[in-house]
Amino acid sequence: MASITGGCACGAVRYECSADPIMAGNCYCTDCQHSTGTAMASVMLVPKAALKVTGELKQYEVTGDSGGKVSRGFCPNCGSPILSLMPAMADFVALKAGSLDDPSIFKPMMQVFMKSAPPWAPVLEHLPKFDKQPG
Repeated sequence: MASITGGCACGAVRYECSADPIMAGNCYCTDCQHSTGTAMASVMLVPKAALKVTGELKQYEVTGDSGGKVSRGFCPNCGSPILSLMPAMADFVALKAGSLDDPSIFKPMMQVFMKSAPPWAPVLEHLPKFDKQPG
């Protein structure tokens, strides 16, 4: 994959990542549901060192369903969710698939926190499913 680019709805925040994602998946934890307003967050985990963000992000820190801290970055102007930072994985950033310029590059590999998935959630039956975060 070449460069990964994306940003917010209003264009105030943009990013470019020069590395391929190391993981991509759908998270159905209740915190991701609250932050996205739907059944899940679709994210790609990329190396923090390969990501360049332009524009200002507002951060909101929460304790996720795993018990770990999660800092969610979004555009302070339009509110678009852009990324998440997790101190437990300090070298990586979770980019929100909906913020990608080309969302077709998102190729989920797994689905986590299935125990929290609402009955109406879109679930990809061919992917591995985990009740919690594996590992």
